[in-house]
Amino acid sequence: MGDAEMKAQTHLVVRGRVQGVGFRWFVYQEANNLGLVGYVANLPDGGVEVVAEGDKTAVEALILRLRTGPAFSEVTEVNIDWLESFREYKTFEIWH
Repeated sequence: MGDAEMKAQTHLVVRGRVQGVGFRWFVYQEANNLGLVGYVANLPDGGVEVVAEGDKTAVEALILRLRTGPAFSEVTEVNIDWLESFREYKTFEIWH
């Protein structure tokens, strides 16, 4: 990453109809297209958890895309928590 790029990491919880509709795969594809690292995982309460790290502009673009989601999803809420400490993920993964 160049000096001009600002690195950011965020923890997101997405709520709505986001399980069983290809949402994790959608997040995985979008994050990889944006050059982000981190993970996406289903939560026991029906939500989806996302940790995304990379260029702040790319992280913000992912958040915008998650607000819409894939065709069969219905996103009702995206909780955003910007993190100050970084875990330094190497890739973006779907956690099962």
